[in-house]
Amino acid sequence: MSGIHELRAYCESIGCACHADEPMSRHTSFKIGGPADLLVRPADAETAAKVMRRAGELGVALTIIGRGSDLLVSDEGIRGAVLSFDEQAAKPGMQGPETIFCPAGASLTALCVFAWQQGLSGLEFAYGIPGSVGGAVYMNAGAYGGEMKDVLESVRCLTPEGGERVLGAAELELSYRHSWFTGRPGHLITGAAFRLQKGDPAAIRSKMDDLMERRKQKQPLEYPSGGSTFKRPVGSYASALIDRCGLKGRRVGGAMVSEKHAGFVINYDNATCRDVLALVELVQKEVLEKTGYTLECEIKLL
Repeated sequence: MSGIHELRAYCESIGCACHADEPMSRHTSFKIGGPADLLVRPADAETAAKVMRRAGELGVALTIIGRGSDLLVSDEGIRGAVLSFDEQAAKPGMQGPETIFCPAGASLTALCVFAWQQGLSGLEFAYGIPGSVGGAVYMNAGAYGGEMKDVLESVRCLTPEGGERVLGAAELELSYRHSWFTGRPGHLITGAAFRLQKGDPAAIRSKMDDLMERRKQKQPLEYPSGGSTFKRPVGSYASALIDRCGLKGRRVGGAMVSEKHAGFVINYDNATCRDVLALVELVQKEVLEKTGYTLECEIKLL
């Protein structure tokens, strides 16, 4: 653990917020997860690069997360350091007449609100998705017919060694819940540029509010979850398959298949990671046996 202590001392010396033995249940939308040896919250890309380089020198494993909106963290927690940008320090800004640059740590909601305030359309679909901008780029987040690939112009990132790189949209390999970063977990997305279109602010706001209302009506937002638990299988929908198998309301410990939307496994009553994994396995087994479809998890396990 000496490396962790040295990394914490270094982070504090450069003004980077950090917390030892931090419960990850405080940093995931599932509200599940044991402690990380060290949670590091850099305010900007420059500080993050310093942390990455020092962690490498000390041999400390570094896990990168966003807002934890699609993560299921082990009950035993995470060994090494977890790096997550300080959301309060991440502010979107204009890069051109119709282009916004946003730091990775900002919430998608904050980005959508900023776009609306500038009278720029194209991000309405993302309003209400609970992730960070970096996380949304990482998994090409989408909803209601829109995806990040529709508006992304370029992405800035740091390599595992702390070097800087910029990737254009054509290099990002964006597809359903996939990007160039998906198979490269050591890379840290630091920001992204979005090319939008001029629009009527009132119309933009109206669409945002409409989509948010639809989320509230259809999704179990009143319970902690990791969002949609399963990816959409080719030829069907996960929620329809799960509902067809009579699995709404099925429970394992404190985890439950939502009665409001079968595509969500929720933290109904102080669920553990083990509860969620056991329920996911049960759902996958029954859906495969009864429908022939294999459901792939959308949430990431750490």
